[in-house]
Amino acid sequence: MPYIGVEPESNFQTAPAVVRFSGDGSDTTFALGRTIGSVQDILVSVDGVIQDTAAYTVPDGSTLTFSAAPSSNSGNNIFVYFLETGGASVVPEEQFKGNFKNGGMFRLNAQSLTTSLSILATENATVTGALSIASGNTLTIESGGRLVVL
Repeated sequence: MPYIGVEPESNFQTAPAVVRFSGDGSDTTFALGRTIGSVQDILVSVDGVIQDTAAYTVPDGSTLTFSAAPSSNSGNNIFVYFLETGGASVVPEEQFKGNFKNGGMFRLNAQSLTTSLSILATENATVTGALSIASGNTLTIESGGRLVVL
């Protein structure tokens, strides 16, 4: 399917994170350092051999537990790759979140500008309802910029 612009990522955006452990022949539990949803979220390798999910569990979401202790090796012989795609949650700054009522049907905005503000020549802005500018503040609209009061 053709796209206008950049095609969405369908695979890892960054290399998957990995943690390494050294088996000692007796320990069966290893702290992952993060929480996962299921064993399908990781790929585990011991001595270069990918392990079937039947060989381990992650009962609390953050502790890798093997059914049998991995072999002893001081050179990080256990690799755990986290398979989630790259990316992160985007949380807008408080000033950009908006104020909504009735499930988003109504967007509310303040009626008074309480800080000085400039609308740049490359920007368009809208405000709904009456607008007052608090004493000591200015609203500057650069040439080419546009403010529409609805």
